[in-house]
Order: sequence, then structure tokens, then C-alpha cells
Amino acid sequence: MGPDLLDRVAGAPISWGVCEVPGWGYQQRPDRVLGEMRQVGLAVTELGPDGFLLGGPGEWARLLAAHGLRAIGGFVPLVLHEPSRDVLAAIAPVLDSFAAAGAAVLVLAAATGLDGYDDRIRLEHDQWRVLLDNLDRIGDAAAERGIAATLHPHVGTIVEGPAEIARVLDGSSIPLCLDTGHLLVGGADPGRLAAEVPARVGHAHLKDVDAALAALVRSRELTYTQAVAAGMYRPLGLGDAGVAGIVRSLEAAGYQGWYVLEQDTVLEGEPPPGQGPAAGVRASLQFLRELQP
Repeated sequence: MGPDLLDRVAGAPISWGVCEVPGWGYQQRPDRVLGEMRQVGLAVTELGPDGFLLGGPGEWARLLAAHGLRAIGGFVPLVLHEPSRDVLAAIAPVLDSFAAAGAAVLVLAAATGLDGYDDRIRLEHDQWRVLLDNLDRIGDAAAERGIAATLHPHVGTIVEGPAEIARVLDGSSIPLCLDTGHLLVGGADPGRLAAEVPARVGHAHLKDVDAALAALVRSRELTYTQAVAAGMYRPLGLGDAGVAGIVRSLEAAGYQGWYVLEQDTVLEGEPPPGQGPAAGVRASLQFLRELQP
């Protein structure tokens, strides 16, 4: 692995329980989240859900800079399969905001149109054609602004499991955001993807997974939200996703993108001072340090 790996590690507000899903636990204020990011040793972050950072992109950049951080990109769920939707009109202000904030990676998810990630829908052939075409159109629009668009296979979205991922790989040119947790929970093999199609990986979200809880999500004995609240996502090295092998595989293939630490969590309330999600992020950073040559 290259010595610059730690220079390509970023954070994300979801590790502090900040999420776009209505009713997703207690939402901490930006000052605490961003302050703790810097305290654990992060210098860059994804932006978090719409509304987490108040104001426009100029204010976002100033707030991040006040905490010693800068933005690298953000997660944007968008309905992509409905022919009546003008996805380019919907994504244009997002891309403009990202560019103004200095964020260079768009992490798309193919949203179902339902709230949350506990239920799914399945598409007809024509809807798949629309979705794949829209992915390429958004990719081109993002590139015109100097932004790299990626598609995030994500539990509870249209593109979740191996069959849908294969369809995206075969039917569009968009790179993937390889999320080690969502892929495993959705029934895919993140290690195999990293080894077989590293050239299609444009961004990476690193999380570890309790495989037993993940199996309960796949069998529908737990909803996705219930499993996250029960601690399905673990600090790196404490779960079953094989994160070390995935990182080594990507680095050996010449991957030069970001590794975003994401240990999705659901909070019941404001953690006491000095306690809370930061400890897990700190442990994940230490795990990556120990992977260095």
C-alpha cells in the first residue's frame, strides 16, 4: 500500500448518527460533529444530508474551515427510474453547490421514492433503461463541473444486491462507490468486487459489519433501521466485511480515491461529553494506520 493512504481517509456525519431519513434517531448539531471529527484526526469529510450544514456552500466551506476540515463530496439519493422526472434539472443545483464548496465527488443512490431504507421496489425493463441512461447523463453533467459522479449500491434502494450491481456495471459507465457494509448486507461480496473490477471503483465507504445482524436484514427478520440501531456496523477490524483485504486489493490495483469512514449509527439522545460515536471512528482510523507498511 502507498504511504499516502492515510492522506485519503475522510469522515462522514452518518458516523455520528446524522442521516437524511425522517425519524432516524437523535440528530447532533454540526459544531459537535465537526469538532469531534477534527479531534479524532480527520481533515476532510463528506457534507452530510441536505440541511445538516445551514446556509449555502460558502457558509458550508467556512464552517468546515473553522473546524480545520474541508469537503470532499456528499451522498445524494435521487429517484432515477421515472421517465417523467428531469434528473438533470434536479441535480444541477446540487452539482453547483458541491463545486462552490470544493466538493469533488457525487455519491448517488438510486432512491425508490419511499422514505427510508426498510422497503424496496422492483423495476420493469423500461424503468431500468431510464435509470441507466440517467446515470450516464448525470455522470457527464458532473464531469463538466469537475465533479466525479459515483453510484452507491445501498440497502433499500433500487441498486442493492449482486444482480442490480451487475446491471449497472454492464449497462452504464458510472463508477461505483464501493461501500463495504452495504454491499455485504445487500448480499454482494465487496472483496470480490474490489478484486475483479477495481477500475470501476471511484470512491469507497469503509464500514465493518456484524454478519449475523446482516443476515437478519436479508431474511427480513429485522428492518435495516433496526439492525443499524442494534449495532450492525462496527469499527473497522471488529466485523466480518474483510476490510483489510479490500483496502489491500484496491491499493494494489492503483486506486487513488478516498476512503470514507462510515460506521452508521442511530443515537437515542445527546451523548455525554467525551462519549459517543467518536470512539468508533478513532478506532477505525487506528486500524487503517496499522495497515500501513
